[in-house]
Amino acid sequence: MPAVSLLRARTGLRGVTNIEVFFDLVYAFAVTQLSHYLLDNATVDGVIQAAVLFGMVWTIWASTAYLVNWLDPNQLPVRRLLLAVMFVGLISSAAIPQAFVSTGLVIGFSYAAVQIGRNLFAVYATRHEALERNFERYFVWSLLGGSLAIVGGLAQGHLREALWALAVALDLFSAAVGYWVPGLGRTATREWNVDGAHAAERIQAFVMIALGESIVIIGASLTGFKGLHFSEVMAYLLAFVTTVTLWWVYFDRSAAFAARALASSADPGRLARSAFYWAQVPMVAGIIAVAAGDRLLLIRPTQSAGIATASILLGGSAIFIAGHALFKLAIWHHVSRSHIAAIILLVLLIPIAVFLPGLAAAAFAIVGLGVVVAAMRRQEPAAVLQ
Repeated sequence: MPAVSLLRARTGLRGVTNIEVFFDLVYAFAVTQLSHYLLDNATVDGVIQAAVLFGMVWTIWASTAYLVNWLDPNQLPVRRLLLAVMFVGLISSAAIPQAFVSTGLVIGFSYAAVQIGRNLFAVYATRHEALERNFERYFVWSLLGGSLAIVGGLAQGHLREALWALAVALDLFSAAVGYWVPGLGRTATREWNVDGAHAAERIQAFVMIALGESIVIIGASLTGFKGLHFSEVMAYLLAFVTTVTLWWVYFDRSAAFAARALASSADPGRLARSAFYWAQVPMVAGIIAVAAGDRLLLIRPTQSAGIATASILLGGSAIFIAGHALFKLAIWHHVSRSHIAAIILLVLLIPIAVFLPGLAAAAFAIVGLGVVVAAMRRQEPAAVLQ
């Protein structure tokens, strides 16, 4: 048992620490790697592989962020754990470009090491605490997911994708069954003792990291041109407006309202699981896809968008909106008609955008996102998410 309790004090303040922000920097690099992977593999297989890799990145980041919701990062052992996860995360992020070729075992072992090692530390850190039995259950599940990740790293072809996808699915959705383990039972969400305000702020930080990738891509593309023509200026403008619109949909009102709902919830663990763990996955994935689409747009703004650019830009926007709709549904139990309309519109526009210039595809994405923004802005603040 630790000589000093490693649990985080529940003061009612969000209390995101410098080490947590520092920890995020590795995953900013991971998001960049994922975006570039999608750019270099703009095929159906490439999209599936990028989705699996994103699931692995998200599961590690979010699980670690939630662990620090319970443990105090100002305590030296917890800080060492975060630094160790950063070190392994940096290695696995660097291995992403060749994940399905030569570095599969690196990613598989890295995933297993973090998931198993972190949960083993959590069992040690919560000895004789109320959370001890919960982390014992988490640890058993992480053994299964980690083993699948290693076996996937040894496998070849589509079997690697399937095994890694299964490992991610187990780690993502084992919470739905309360991490049930024979002999240990299951845990109820009310037992998780989540600090809602802190959890909301940490998850929102990752959304901001993903949006930052779009800004980096736009800025990096600007430095590559000695002179700007009208079409290029329009491409930069549309890419920037798309990023702003994504930010607006999430952060203008819904993020703040959702954070307050989570902080005041009678069962913050249940709400954090559905709204701030599961529903964030399609949102962040959509943002990463749009960032890759922006890069394709900036490379050839006046050429026909083609299947890759149209699908990534419009499909990514639709996935983001679908995630935001699930986010609202989890918190307010309400299905947004404007979100459904925007998703249908974007999907129907994809086959049209394929034959139009990239500028038109980007404009279509903005129109779809704009439908959601306009619907939200027309409503009063108290009812905006209903």
